[in-house]
Amino acid sequence: MNVTWAATSPTTGRFDALERTTDVADLARRVGELRLRGNGYLEVRAVDDFPVLTLGFHEGVAVVHLFRDAETVCLLAEATGRTDSAMLPVMDDWTEFRAPFVHDLDHAWELVQQFSDGIDVARLGSWSALQPVGRNDEGPHVRIVVRVGPFDWR
Repeated sequence: MNVTWAATSPTTGRFDALERTTDVADLARRVGELRLRGNGYLEVRAVDDFPVLTLGFHEGVAVVHLFRDAETVCLLAEATGRTDSAMLPVMDDWTEFRAPFVHDLDHAWELVQQFSDGIDVARLGSWSALQPVGRNDEGPHVRIVVRVGPFDWR
């Protein structure tokens, strides 16, 4: 199965927004290169523009975003018992994420692979929607709205 993706360049360490359409094996090779560097960020989608799954990771932990459409952004939340926070890349910026949004990298990568293989995003886990709450000099701010149970994606 082919996927469309963009990812951090393993040579520059900067996000390369140029999308590529390849098989999942090429995406896995890029992720492997980035894991050797210790961090990276990628965006993955199927043929359609949406949904898009993103993975930002650093030193064995990761965050997963879901762009359901142009207006709806969610974070993958899990009751893993984690209480720590982590600074993780989103494109070329670093953002602090806290439990329950910080995941083991191996598990997060497995979910991205399942998505790349055509698994419906609703089956990947529990998603928490982000809602914009305004802007200031530092940029947009969001509020996390936690939903219990699966979204109705219809």
